[in-house]
Amino acid sequence: MAASTTEVARPAAMPAPAGQAGLRGTLASEYTKIRSTRSTWWTLLALIVVTVGFGALASFGATRGGGERGPGFDATMHSLGGLYLGQLIIAVLGALAITSEYSTGMIRTSLTAMPRRGVVFAAKALVFGLVALVIGLITSFASFFLGQAIMSSDHISASLGQPGVLRAVIGGALFLTACGLLSFGIGMMLRHTAGAITASIGLLFVLTVLVQFLPQSWQANVDKWIPALAGSQVWAVKASTGGPPMFSAWGGFAVLAGYAVVALIGGFIAFRGRDA
Repeated sequence: MAASTTEVARPAAMPAPAGQAGLRGTLASEYTKIRSTRSTWWTLLALIVVTVGFGALASFGATRGGGERGPGFDATMHSLGGLYLGQLIIAVLGALAITSEYSTGMIRTSLTAMPRRGVVFAAKALVFGLVALVIGLITSFASFFLGQAIMSSDHISASLGQPGVLRAVIGGALFLTACGLLSFGIGMMLRHTAGAITASIGLLFVLTVLVQFLPQSWQANVDKWIPALAGSQVWAVKASTGGPPMFSAWGGFAVLAGYAVVALIGGFIAFRGRDA
């Protein structure tokens, strides 16, 4: 007599919540990747040291009578002067954050684990943006406090309680974040480390230098649209005098942020439309 078999129905596996299976899990994966990469830590350390160091040099120079010391003197902007170089370092990190995955082939592993490219792109941009913002805040506040400590000996320092100062210090962090995301978007479009770094530095630094050779009548209409020049208004307390008219602090930052948004949109389109 054949033994009868009884099939026991097994309950179907419950699907993981969309947030955990999608963006939440991908965010955790991207954060693990960025914090486990040694070059990330060295680049962030270089960003802090160079930015704070050059801000301190600019502040020390102000105590020796260097530069304008009249009513237009901006103690806050002097202490944050290292951001001019910091933008280049964060641009390098922004490019490396995505192009390194293409050079090593890790991007294919990422897309195998999470085929939804929109989720992958959003997670990468969010994680990098948050890291850039946190490091930017640390760098900006450290530059400000060290610079003001140096200038206090000459009684030309500023404090966070003065009008526009806190906005300028936080604006320095936002400036770095926007520069990094701009480079990130360019890196996503080009997918080549050297090309992305060159393009980002060209847009943020070389273009800023080249426009200074334009006739004064042209600079009045061009300077305020140059990304680094426009964005730097957000970490200034006093409007510059004697130069071409610029946008307000937040207006100038909106110009820089607009460049970053366009680069991110371009990067997303390229990421969606091309094979890994």
